[in-house]
Amino acid sequence: MSTVEAAPGTSARRSRRSGRGLRKFALGAAGIVGFLGIWQLVPALGLMNPQYFPYATDVMGQLGTEFRDLEFWRNVGRTMTAWGIGLMIAVVLATVLGTVIGLVGFLRRATHSTVEFLRPIPSVALIPLAILVYGIQLQAALVIIVFASFWQVFVQVLYGVADIDAVARDTARSFGLSRWSRFLHLIFPTSLPYLMTGIRLAATVALILAITAEMTIGNPGLGNSIIVARSAGDWVRVYALVVVTGLLGLVVNLIFRVIERRSLSWHQSVRGDEVL
Repeated sequence: MSTVEAAPGTSARRSRRSGRGLRKFALGAAGIVGFLGIWQLVPALGLMNPQYFPYATDVMGQLGTEFRDLEFWRNVGRTMTAWGIGLMIAVVLATVLGTVIGLVGFLRRATHSTVEFLRPIPSVALIPLAILVYGIQLQAALVIIVFASFWQVFVQVLYGVADIDAVARDTARSFGLSRWSRFLHLIFPTSLPYLMTGIRLAATVALILAITAEMTIGNPGLGNSIIVARSAGDWVRVYALVVVTGLLGLVVNLIFRVIERRSLSWHQSVRGDEVL
């Protein structure tokens, strides 16, 4: 039987990486414990009324109750469904339109003023229009989510296409590469880092708008549950659901950071970068 020994340099790198991982985990855990400790002290010291700012232990206990409730998970599924559909539509539209407009100078100049006019419009300003057209349905929430997420990806794709090296582009043309080959070997690799950044930003924005739409439009989901709990004066449940939305945002950001790192492992912008 033969055995394969790791090189000393590889073993040392793994050891250092493991040490950094443990330190990061310890620091993260210490930060959470410190935050919960301060939260517990604020109502205990009378700095805020415990009726409206409940103890951290009460909220954590309510979280345990929510996790055992099937309706809670249904609401999580409804929120994440709206988030996923809205994000997917926004990414596809923004990628296609951003690439086409970015590559065609005439379209880029013709749409510049329109883009600068539409982009600053707050998505929540479209809520009355969305309700008027679609009523209290998922489509109304999707309008808000897609509009907000679209610009995050669209602008990044425009930057990515504009970052294509002119010499490389002329060289590709001089060698007679087809449009598809230029897109596959030049345009896509150049714009991919920008696209991944836009998708990661859009994922967080889409989650925020999904919950906001449920709170304002009334679609079933976590946002609507927060409004119902507030109307009932159940502030412990309100804070517990708010914590859940924060956890969802953290999970979404971590997942897309990992995807970004994996898909851009060849790019210098993410070499040595850390997820947290």
